[in-house]
Amino acid sequence: MPQSGGLVDFFRPSRWALDREETTFANHGWSNKDMDPVPPRLRTWTTWNYISYWVSDATNLAVWELASSMLAIGLSWRQAMPCIAAAYAIISVVMVLTGTIGARLHVAFPVLNRSSFGFWFSYFTVFSRVLLSMFWFGIQTYNGSQCVYQMLKAIWPSIARMPNRLPVSANITSSGLLCYFLYWLIQLPFLFVTPHKIRWLFFAKGVLTPIAWLAMIIWAFVKVPASQGLFSQHATIEGNYFSWAWLSAMNSALGIYASLSVNIPDFTRYAKNERAQYVQPFIIPIAFTLCSFVGIAVTSAGIQLYGEVLWDPLLLIDRWDNRAAAFFASFVFALTTIGTNISANSLGAGNDMTVLCPKYINIRRGQIICAIIGGWALCPWEILANATGFLSFMDGYTIFLGPFAGIMVTDFYLVHKGRVDVPAMYDPSGRYRYAAGFNWRAVLAMLVTVGPTFPGLINSIDPAIKIGYASRLFDIAWMYGFVVASLVYYVTSYLFPAHDTYVDRLISADDVVSIDKEYEKDRKSPTETVQSGIEGEDKKSVNVETTGVQV
Repeated sequence: MPQSGGLVDFFRPSRWALDREETTFANHGWSNKDMDPVPPRLRTWTTWNYISYWVSDATNLAVWELASSMLAIGLSWRQAMPCIAAAYAIISVVMVLTGTIGARLHVAFPVLNRSSFGFWFSYFTVFSRVLLSMFWFGIQTYNGSQCVYQMLKAIWPSIARMPNRLPVSANITSSGLLCYFLYWLIQLPFLFVTPHKIRWLFFAKGVLTPIAWLAMIIWAFVKVPASQGLFSQHATIEGNYFSWAWLSAMNSALGIYASLSVNIPDFTRYAKNERAQYVQPFIIPIAFTLCSFVGIAVTSAGIQLYGEVLWDPLLLIDRWDNRAAAFFASFVFALTTIGTNISANSLGAGNDMTVLCPKYINIRRGQIICAIIGGWALCPWEILANATGFLSFMDGYTIFLGPFAGIMVTDFYLVHKGRVDVPAMYDPSGRYRYAAGFNWRAVLAMLVTVGPTFPGLINSIDPAIKIGYASRLFDIAWMYGFVVASLVYYVTSYLFPAHDTYVDRLISADDVVSIDKEYEKDRKSPTETVQSGIEGEDKKSVNVETTGVQV
């Protein structure tokens, strides 16, 4: 065959189709092995796994940067800490509510949200999540590249003198781009670890990263006593501007894990039982508030030592003379960033893409696509160029995630009261079809919430576009979206109930599987044998005994 034929075959869609595997809901091509409900043997996550997961996630660069950037916009630590604590307390409650759905049904976010949004309208939420995951993947990869730069600088200081061939407007240097590529390669192998095994990475992070953070806060208080640094720092804003800055900062704190609050079922579906993930409302506020305090305390010390707000800890590490300390701290930040990028972004995108194209994409392939598009097509260094840009990005995508979470929680707990039909979530013509695949109640809730906040998003992208006081609503986009969407969805569902979607009890995947197994057991007798001829001949069955079988 000519070589050109091989190239054509490489790009033929059938060449990339997934191998057919035995799954429960793969009929008609609407599922694959990764989309199916998690079987009991893979439900391995315990309470300790979720504790280590959140402890490791709390010690990531985004949490530090958010807390420190609050100082950069003029808040004091006394004002920033209550803001942070309140935000993480709120998001932790939402996290356990959506997480319980995944732990009870054992299905991922892209599948379970069909019961509330409708089979086809749910694809809007999935596609939105894919884009957000890709953006976040790029941002975390950029953060990781900064860690690689500091590690290389600690070993070979000459990298700091590497000639820069890129313009200043690029917001990244030649050495920075090199480190970005290196980090992208380093994290690539971790994308091949299956979700039920990735918990061991979180355990390693949960042990190493708190040690590094503790060392940094001790360094900060030794270099600059709290009475001279942290406790002496005061707010530089006041009045009405302070109030809205505080709310905007709180919305940004909610924004960090607003995405994961929607797709946490991607992880809780691997829980041994529902109780395993009940620890989230306790561990999340404590771990994240303490880690945010470390970021604020060290940043305050940096203000006294270097005369500027170094809200990015890697900029602070860049000023250190102790190369060993710089290497260890950067290594730990690189490790925690890999874990966060995989758990919050890569796996989320992989699950979502699996639903978009189940015949060709599984979780692993989706992660690779995310790594290529999210890692290179986007420019995360532009978003992270300054503190204001970072906060604006956080605020921006919360206009969608607040309503997503509100509709999911309201539908499962208040409207259907936990009684849903899991097999129907895999059927485009099933009970969750609603009207042509769209639940108009969810559509209305989205329009009512996203519409008023969208002008604020435009203004954050281009401040030259003046929208007046409409920007204030954007400052509380997640809170507004969650509350209003929940209210609108509940009222419309109460006044105009979708009767076809109601069932008397929860119909889980386990029920269907057990019924199928019993049916197959009854169908086949011990004396059944099957004899097949050579290829091309008819297969023959002999001595098949079916006496007593009732169908």
